[in-house]
Amino acid sequence: MKPDSLLIGRKKEIQKLDHIVKSKKSEFLAVYGRRRIGKTFLIREYFDYKFDFQVSGLANANTKQQLFNFDSALRKQSALVFEKPSANWLVAFQRLTEHLECIKKEGRKVIFFDELSWFDTHNADFVMGLEHFWNSWVSNRKDVLLIVCGSAASWMVNELFNNSGGLHNRITQKMKIEPFNLEETEAMLSAKNCVFDRYQIAQLYMVMGGIPYYLDAVQPHLSAPQNIQELFFEKSGLLRNEFFNLYRSLFRRYKLYEQLVEILSSKTEGLQRRDIIKLSGITSGGTLTKVLSDLEESGFITSYTAPDNKKKDTTYRLSDFYTAFFFRFIKDGKYLGENAWLNLIDHPAQRAWQGYAFEQICLDHVRQIKKALGISGVLSANSSWRGSSEGKSAQIDLLIDRRDQVINVCECKFSLAEFAIDKDYAENLRSKIHLFKTVTRTKKAVYLTMITTCGIAKNKYAGLVQNEVVLDDLFN
Repeated sequence: MKPDSLLIGRKKEIQKLDHIVKSKKSEFLAVYGRRRIGKTFLIREYFDYKFDFQVSGLANANTKQQLFNFDSALRKQSALVFEKPSANWLVAFQRLTEHLECIKKEGRKVIFFDELSWFDTHNADFVMGLEHFWNSWVSNRKDVLLIVCGSAASWMVNELFNNSGGLHNRITQKMKIEPFNLEETEAMLSAKNCVFDRYQIAQLYMVMGGIPYYLDAVQPHLSAPQNIQELFFEKSGLLRNEFFNLYRSLFRRYKLYEQLVEILSSKTEGLQRRDIIKLSGITSGGTLTKVLSDLEESGFITSYTAPDNKKKDTTYRLSDFYTAFFFRFIKDGKYLGENAWLNLIDHPAQRAWQGYAFEQICLDHVRQIKKALGISGVLSANSSWRGSSEGKSAQIDLLIDRRDQVINVCECKFSLAEFAIDKDYAENLRSKIHLFKTVTRTKKAVYLTMITTCGIAKNKYAGLVQNEVVLDDLFN
């Protein structure tokens, strides 16, 4: 990687690529992650845009078009001349082999297939061609690095990782690209000369998550609310119609996936499988299992196991910030138009959404929360919780169930100033903790932990709190 690379964050991924490049055998690296996450940018920047062969699949193309696309890429990058189009993928990969054998250089031959799943068109023999290419040529050498990249995580998992044919156990390295955390988001915005404080960065994260493509659209001269207005609510906003590209580019039966995330968007606390069946009309079985698995693998939803580890009580929560924001404010067109978002500042609808979105930020930053609590080295199970007893019910935003016989019951509150616990909220907290102890029958110590933007006000109710975590801690 060049010293002047534009890569921000991705320290673990860069370390892994450094290790792979130094390997003494041929490697088959599969890179995957949701759309717009920066997979292609990472690979291209790391290798300084220099490959012995690279090609990207075409969206919504047929086999003939994909082969033409492949032949065109090979024609531009090879000194060889092929008079006729490739008749099928076996021929195409044989031509790629001939091209690579003609390259005389020290070091690895690096091959990059981007958007791999798009090559696998209906009734195509693409996977068979890829299998033959690896098994008959690459695996017999020590100097090849084959990198395949895809946004359709479910295809990558089913066709590559869980392949039962010629590619079974052939993937030597896997790399899932995750969204930026708050620290990486701050670094990216700083590199764009943005001077937001962390409260405004959190506001942007609540809408975009840590998706580099979205964050790259942020304009330094606008405030966080102005950027949100510009990108999501103006008619020409770059991300206003992003939803309609997001799921349709990843899933062939996209309506099922869109239906499921819309149902989950209506229940911010998440839903258990039986509730999803009831609301969606999808019968319990292979279809629902596949849709839930695909959505989770692609980073749109997250499953949280119940503290008692009962699988039937697993809660599924919509964890993609953009999707949640779309259904809350954009889909129905209720809030679209000039200054729509700016006019919602301090509106109850916006405050309620911020509360939910901040909970999700906390769920995504448990490692940072544990570091702030000084328990990074303590093994824990992390989950949200819902329970009821004798007609009373309660929900806990985040539980950190620790191996050292302590459970942190975390309450997440997003506010512009210090958060003050009043008499009613104090009683609610006492009741919630009592109900949790009653229902779970835990014998562990239960510590009330407040995660807030600016800390809690020191009043007579503040003594209920054993631990405090503030927004700054989530950036570490």
